[in-house]
Amino acid sequence: MTGARIKAVIMRVEESAKGPQVKLSRRSEELVRKLFELEVPEIADGLVEIRQVARETGYRGRDGKPVPGRCKIAVISHADGVDPVGACVGPRGSRVRMVVSELRGERIDIIPYNDDAARFVAKALSPARVREVLVDDEGRQATVIVPDDQLSLAIGREGQNARLAARLTGWRVDIKSESEFSREEADHGYEEETVSGRCAAILSTGRRCPNASLPGSRFCGLEPHQALAATGSDHVGGPPADVPAEAPAEALAEAPAEAAEVPAEVPAEVPAEAPAEVPPAQALADAPEQSS
Repeated sequence: MTGARIKAVIMRVEESAKGPQVKLSRRSEELVRKLFELEVPEIADGLVEIRQVARETGYRGRDGKPVPGRCKIAVISHADGVDPVGACVGPRGSRVRMVVSELRGERIDIIPYNDDAARFVAKALSPARVREVLVDDEGRQATVIVPDDQLSLAIGREGQNARLAARLTGWRVDIKSESEFSREEADHGYEEETVSGRCAAILSTGRRCPNASLPGSRFCGLEPHQALAATGSDHVGGPPADVPAEAPAEALAEAPAEAAEVPAEVPAEVPAEAPAEVPPAQALADAPEQSS
């Protein structure tokens, strides 16, 4: 509109027959940095820094309806006691609201920067809740597991939220629901995970360790995981609660399948003369089949 005041980034100045021509841009990510610098004193003073910016301006969708723009910024504080996110939001959201108004209603997600790739990727997918992040440092790829009801929110409209998170973090982001990830783990099986070079340790959550195993070992370089090689178990911190800790692995392997449903204590049908020193797993193995 002629005569209107706008804020834009000068991209370049070109000489022409009619004189210098100034090329402006309001799509540049640098515009977001400068607007926050004008509105947030902590950024202007160097106490808070905008590390990364990922932005997609508004456009018309496939249905012809306008899709509002969206932007994600990662901020970090260089001063103790200064909350970088709170500084950018401002009292009652006044600072970020001024930037949103200048960008014609563009949605802005302010995310705390983190050197830990897994935490940074999880925050970058905000506002979706993330259950777990598995990272591949060599390929700079992150597999994100989200609850089933958060999958569409994590992906965003036409994949916008996932794209912005990948551009903000610099990692390739693969988003999967919990049910989808569980089916893949069940289909692949233990043997395939072992061949793929993944650590065989099973964490307290019941999932396999996402780290790569060391050459010539089934486990990664973490000391608690390497120590599992001498225990004969893959469970970190001991076997699950429903398996007696004192039962040797061999005894559990020889126990019949129906013994898994027998309570941990020796059933009443077991002969009373069974010696007290018999381990629980051995007593279960000697129990008659009708005890199940």
